[in-house]
Amino acid sequence: MKKIDYQKLLDNALKSVVKDALIHAQFNGLGDGAHFFITFKTRDPGVVLPDFLRIRYPDIMTIVLQYSYNNLNVSDKEFGVQLTFDGRPFFIRVPFSALIEFKDPSVDFMLSFQLKTAPSAGNDMELPLEDKANLDDKRVVSMDDFRKKKTDKK
Repeated sequence: MKKIDYQKLLDNALKSVVKDALIHAQFNGLGDGAHFFITFKTRDPGVVLPDFLRIRYPDIMTIVLQYSYNNLNVSDKEFGVQLTFDGRPFFIRVPFSALIEFKDPSVDFMLSFQLKTAPSAGNDMELPLEDKANLDDKRVVSMDDFRKKKTDKK
């Protein structure tokens, strides 16, 4: 039986706070000087960005929703918004799973989310401890077992 991942449960609950704040902004706008700083991982699955922004921000990007944003749409798993870059409008879509941080400085509010790190493709010394434990269960097979052995013919 797997253990309960409380950090994941907490992150999901906090991301619902972000979702609800964005839904409020979608239908009511941002009043009283409110503005959102939203930081996310640009290479996460489902993130939609113009290529020039992905090049400029290859890993992490922060967008600001304050004055010039349009078409904010929020669903259960993501939000999309039209922002202006270099004087031109572009659509951005961000899954809530890609969020790193959410701030509303007008009320001194901030949420940070745990970053998921994928195991390295390098050697097993780089794997997290829980993945190292799984290596013990696997059988190591030498390729020599499958190669034809050369015999010396004299």
